[in-house]
Amino acid sequence: AFQENEIKLLTAEIEHLKNFGCLGVSPSLEGLRDENAKLKYRLNFLQKSLQEERSKTAKSMININSCLQEIFGTAIQAAYPDLENPPLVVTPSQQPKFGDYQCNSAMGITQILLKTKEQKVSPREIAEKISKNIPANECIEKVEIAGPGFINVHLRKDFVSKQLSSLLMNGVQPPAVGKRKKVVVDFSSPNIAKEMHVGHLRSTIIGESMCRLFEFAGYDVLRLNHLGDWGTQFGMLIAHLQDKFPDYLTVSPPIGDLQAFYKESKRRFDTEEEFKKRAYQCVVLLQSKNPDFIKAWELICDVSRKEFQKIYNCLDITLIERGESFYHEMMKDIVKEFEDKGFVQVDDGRKIVFVPGFPVPLTIMKSDGGYTYDTSDLAALKHRLCEEKADILIYVVDSGQSVHLQTVFAAGQMIGWYDPKVTRVAHAAFGVVLGEDKKKFKTRSGDTVRLIDLLEEGLKRAMDKLKDKERDKVLTAEELKAAQTSVAFGCIKYADLSHNRLNDYVFSFDKMLDDRGNTAAYLLYAFTRIRAIARLANIDEQMLRKAAREEVLILDHEKEWKLGKCILRFPEILQKILEDLLLHTLCDYLYELATTFTEFYDNCYCVEKDRQSGQIVKVNMWRLLLCEATATVMAKGFDILGIKPVQRM
Repeated sequence: AFQENEIKLLTAEIEHLKNFGCLGVSPSLEGLRDENAKLKYRLNFLQKSLQEERSKTAKSMININSCLQEIFGTAIQAAYPDLENPPLVVTPSQQPKFGDYQCNSAMGITQILLKTKEQKVSPREIAEKISKNIPANECIEKVEIAGPGFINVHLRKDFVSKQLSSLLMNGVQPPAVGKRKKVVVDFSSPNIAKEMHVGHLRSTIIGESMCRLFEFAGYDVLRLNHLGDWGTQFGMLIAHLQDKFPDYLTVSPPIGDLQAFYKESKRRFDTEEEFKKRAYQCVVLLQSKNPDFIKAWELICDVSRKEFQKIYNCLDITLIERGESFYHEMMKDIVKEFEDKGFVQVDDGRKIVFVPGFPVPLTIMKSDGGYTYDTSDLAALKHRLCEEKADILIYVVDSGQSVHLQTVFAAGQMIGWYDPKVTRVAHAAFGVVLGEDKKKFKTRSGDTVRLIDLLEEGLKRAMDKLKDKERDKVLTAEELKAAQTSVAFGCIKYADLSHNRLNDYVFSFDKMLDDRGNTAAYLLYAFTRIRAIARLANIDEQMLRKAAREEVLILDHEKEWKLGKCILRFPEILQKILEDLLLHTLCDYLYELATTFTEFYDNCYCVEKDRQSGQIVKVNMWRLLLCEATATVMAKGFDILGIKPVQRM
């Protein structure tokens, strides 16, 4: 609307300039010609951008729940114009006898009328009044009032059929989410010189999936790996490096096992006083940017990076490294800004900041003049808000950091870096990974489980499972390898993402590799089966595309209707996750879609064969299109979860 209005104004202004002869060639009118050219350029740009916006919106998958909310919002406004922010509750119906969706606002409005106007009106009466005010629309066939005041909504079959055809022709498109926003996601974040362990698994998997979702929805996403690559621990590592590999400046040190190297340096730091003193001196020289010490630091970081990258390659993770060292130069300005605004108190030589509502202060400078995690986290927050201009900032960090992060966010708000009404700053917290004994996941010797070992074990178990099912006898070596990695890494990711991230979850290879129930193994198998239906009927992609343009999707059978509606719920599922960042909702939906498809396939013949000869006698094309729509949505769901399906399994 804004763009259309500006186009009208610009067109009028160009006409106005024309009247002054600015389209002529008189040199004295050069300035006017320039002005006209600028206006025409702006007009052309706006018209093009409006066209793109319209085409994007036309292709966007319709969120049926949002459409119904809009319709019922209008109806409630017309029925009760004096009510401010009346409750708007629209949900999918749980049983077919109650229609396809339900509007349950009447009960809430009853309470409001009683409290604010002292009017006693029955919910059923309110539901009737709302129903009478429903505006003309393309999606509702009829509404019925049930029980105390539920409004049962029946969708129009031609509307659902049209949306499915659009999905088949345009592919799975994201729901319309308005203005393109900048999203910064902080996830994974291992520490240099320490191996990634099972504790990093959740942040890495959840963060990657969130990025994929926001990217699919059309946001500009910056994926940040906030590495622990700075701090006092580097003093002991560099001191140990100097002792163990004195010629490290000229000959690259063969540090094979960085974890062992870290443990050796830590043992010396804890037991050798002289070494400890030298370690502290190394920190000072590193922080003063001494070139030899920077070289040592870079060597240690590079060894870690290569190890991290092996895991990121396995799990198909993409990140931009921006560790604590990136923010080091900004920290003195952070301290000064808090001092200048009068927020700093001195406590036993430390500079601390109390944030209202939080009992523990932030320490922004130690008594020895060094900075802390609090300082680097504040510097990172400011850079992301003020330099990166993030509209949405998400920290995928374990629940144990909740109080710390909330304090940092509140400090950023207190000093004026952002307004929570304008910018969303969220902590996407998650619970811990437990072993099958329901205790923190450890090795038998009590050590933390290395992530690389876990992934290798997953590959081994996936291959055992495939061989148990005798898939090695029907798949080529290449197909078997693809199935192995798809199942192994898909199952590990799905087992994590299918649990509510706020809860702890039990890691069990046996459960995640089970091909029954809500697992990646089951869904991947279901997907390959669906994809094979058209192939076995000798229907290729081109024939399906032609059918999508020409065929009307008949949804007369109750299982066709159920599947069609389930497919179209995809945009509302994604919209919900964009709001609450709970990815298990997508897993639950994909499982529901797969089971709904199975019901449809068991009851509705897609391909009819002669019982004696096995020859195909009839292909019900509209049903094959339903198969294709199901597979298309599942494929996009897998992509968001970071799972790679295979053609044969």
